[in-house]
Amino acid sequence: MIELRVIPIVEGHGEVQSMRVLIQRIGLELFNQTYIEVLRPIRQPRSRLVQSAYLTKALQLARGKLRAEGNVDSRNALILVLFDANGDCPAELAASALATANDVVDDSDVAVVLAKVEYETWFVAAADSLREHLRIDGEQSPPSAPEEARAGKGWITQRYRGIRYSETQDQPAMTSSMDLELCRRRSPSFNKLCREIGRRVVTEP
Repeated sequence: MIELRVIPIVEGHGEVQSMRVLIQRIGLELFNQTYIEVLRPIRQPRSRLVQSAYLTKALQLARGKLRAEGNVDSRNALILVLFDANGDCPAELAASALATANDVVDDSDVAVVLAKVEYETWFVAAADSLREHLRIDGEQSPPSAPEEARAGKGWITQRYRGIRYSETQDQPAMTSSMDLELCRRRSPSFNKLCREIGRRVVTEP
């Protein structure tokens, strides 16, 4: 195993609070990586992350933070760009963002992942493990293919057990509780995130 330092670039305040626990859980629970260091995420609105000029600035800032930590181009450091696909094609957006990254920070390891449809779609995929937070009995049962059903924040909000779903308060708690394997089976975009982390923490035999 190798150690990995990750600096995420994300779109929402909820992701800022959630990324450390999500990435560290993926490393530990799925790939037996005892520790992944996750630097504080850089946040930019989605409307900016889909624009090359603004994404360039975020990537340059991320590279600068990695340099301050002592590594940029080693296999032990990763810039992770993560934002929602919403109604757009994830493959096209990811390819465009990765092309920008390769032009701007070609001395750094960069991965781009689009949550299809939204970050909350991953909660829908893992909803059976989130009964403490969600009402999902009977007609409230989650779809087996939430990305195809376009189930996301609205689905979570309608079934939330509390007064009102809050990204900043509830995203971190639900991220801590969600079944990663279940989410991975039901959400191809989450599986992509897991693969991106996994191929950087699992050494060849």
